Amino acid sequence: MTAYDENDVQISPTKWVAKQARTYEESGGTKGLTMQGSPCLLLDYLGRRSGAWHRTVLIYGRDGDDYLVVASKGGDDNHPLWYLSLRDHPEVHVRVGPERFTATAETLSPDEKARVWPHLVDVYAPYADYQAKTERDIPVVRLRRA
Repeated sequence: MTAYDENDVQISPTKWVAKQARTYEESGGTKGLTMQGSPCLLLDYLGRRSGAWHRTVLIYGRDGDDYLVVASKGGDDNHPLWYLSLRDHPEVHVRVGPERFTATAETLSPDEKARVWPHLVDVYAPYADYQAKTERDIPVVRLRRA
C-alpha cells in the first residue's frame, strides 16, 4: 500500500474529470464545485490493483454530517472502478470546497438506500434514469469522517 500524499495522486484519465479535478484542486476548492448544477467533491481512493492513490470528481448528497456518492457510472451494467476500490480499501480522502478530511466509505444497505434515494435524485435527476437503464443495483456510498 502506498502512503497517501495529496501531491502524488493520479487524476482520472477521463479528460473532463481530470480538467474539473485540476480546477477544483488548483483553486483551493473555490472553482469546479458543481457539475450540471449539482455539488461535487474530490474523492481520493486507493486503487485495489495498482496500490496507487487515484482522484475522481463525484456529485454528492448529504445525510446529516455524512456525504453520499452514487456509483452510477451513467447506468452502465458494471460498477465504476472507484467503487470496486472502495470495497477493498474503505479509507478515503475527501475534499469538499476548501475543506479536506479523511473518511470511511460504506455501501448503504437496501433500506438505507431507499430512504436517501429520493434526495439523491433531487440533487441530480439523471440518477433515476441511470437506475432504470440497468439491472445492476446502483450502490450508494456513505462517506463518514474518520
